[in-house]
Amino acid sequence: MLQIENLNKTFNAGTPIENHVLHGVSVTLKAGDYVTLIGGNGAGKSTLLGSVAGTFYPDTGTIMIDGVNVTSLPEHKRAQYLGRVFQDPMTGTAANMTIEENLALAYRRGKRRGLRWYTTEEERILYRERLSILELGLENRLADKVGLLSGGQRQALTLLMATLKEPRVLLLDEHTAALDPKTAPKVLEIGNRIIKKYSLTTMMVTHNMKDAIRHGNRLIMMSGGRIVLDICGEEKQSLTVKELVSQFTQVSNEEFSGDQSLLG
Repeated sequence: MLQIENLNKTFNAGTPIENHVLHGVSVTLKAGDYVTLIGGNGAGKSTLLGSVAGTFYPDTGTIMIDGVNVTSLPEHKRAQYLGRVFQDPMTGTAANMTIEENLALAYRRGKRRGLRWYTTEEERILYRERLSILELGLENRLADKVGLLSGGQRQALTLLMATLKEPRVLLLDEHTAALDPKTAPKVLEIGNRIIKKYSLTTMMVTHNMKDAIRHGNRLIMMSGGRIVLDICGEEKQSLTVKELVSQFTQVSNEEFSGDQSLLG
């Protein structure tokens, strides 16, 4: 479903602050794979995600989504294949619009839009049905402004909007990092329900080792712009934070460093 081949990316090339962020990164995700992507600051994980989304163009390499070469497609054209949730809960929704209006925008992604604004009763039934998956009672609040929702509710709504059209690939860019410790696990669980229900191919960037181990069927760790660990199946299920740090040290010949959230 997602094939990344020999991706290289350098920022500020030819200047004193040149930064070679990705070094020949290659990875393939099968349909339905749920990959957690972890690494210290500057490891290249967010740049990799941004390259898939079209935020950055790679210097070399190719990106294929469901057999389509999207490497040179601009971000807005690539959006028809992707769903994306950002770190900031305020980024993915329009605060001054209602829940129904936000969902209508998401539902019309990739379609031609006119000046007339309407929502059919059939669409409202769909929105209520999908909102009920969140188990937050939002299916009864379609006319409420999104700005009235909490950060966790907005991020859950953003998740729903990103998956409303069941994208080929779902990108979660540290989407719980700005949430409080009680809300973050709830949003992760909501994401798990949606991903499982629609068998979505997913890549989630996280700074939290425990979350990286607990969620998904595959774990990829990056360091210095390269993939240094790729763990899946039973090995991932039985993994502990201590073992993960130990494996990282063995393959990279350096200690795992970064902020304390890396250890959960």
